[in-house]
Amino acid sequence: MMNPKVPVITIDGASGTGKGTVTHLIAKKLGWNLLDSGVLYRVLALAAQNKGVSLEDETALTALANALDVRFIAAEIGESLLVFLEKQEVTDIIRAEKVGNAASKVAVFPAVRTALLDRQRAFRTLPGLVADGRDMGTVIFPDAIVKIFLTASPEERARRRYNQLNAKGIHVNLGALVGELRERDRRDQERTVAPLKPAVDAIIIDTDPLTIEQVVAQVMLEIKKVL
Repeated sequence: MMNPKVPVITIDGASGTGKGTVTHLIAKKLGWNLLDSGVLYRVLALAAQNKGVSLEDETALTALANALDVRFIAAEIGESLLVFLEKQEVTDIIRAEKVGNAASKVAVFPAVRTALLDRQRAFRTLPGLVADGRDMGTVIFPDAIVKIFLTASPEERARRRYNQLNAKGIHVNLGALVGELRERDRRDQERTVAPLKPAVDAIIIDTDPLTIEQVVAQVMLEIKKVL
């Protein structure tokens, strides 16, 4: 169950808006706990692929979600959490585009989202939580003290992803990335349960013209208004 005495800040947005990096930096500045909710869906998608479970089989995916053997361990170096699926570290594997697209597909099923809901809310512990996702402010933590919704054009988000992958020596087609992001946006926005949209009381920040540092500064200004 949720503990309303533990403050929560939610940072929602589509893939590539920078919400993951911003969430990590905000959590570090505050000394709070961190929830990257997208990781749970990515791990579930990877588990489904490993076990040969169809991404269209809601019943099998829900059973897999209920029994998901996933652990998060704070990394000694860098800002990321180490992610383990059944004792195997999958931190980098789950960041592949293929897994990200699969995660978007499994996330459309209401029963899957329900199965993962309590796991997400369990991250709400003192001194506070910064939660990153697509429905953190609308569904998972509707009583969050600050709700941020980051936006960016598909073209800018694809450019960022293209540069990230190139830096790792992974060569991809920029036009294909734009197409994949548009398709993921469509699935996320049109799903019947917890569609991607800002909460009515969310602060919307367009990250297209901003650096990560500028986005973090804007978010911290909003947080300081309530803390």
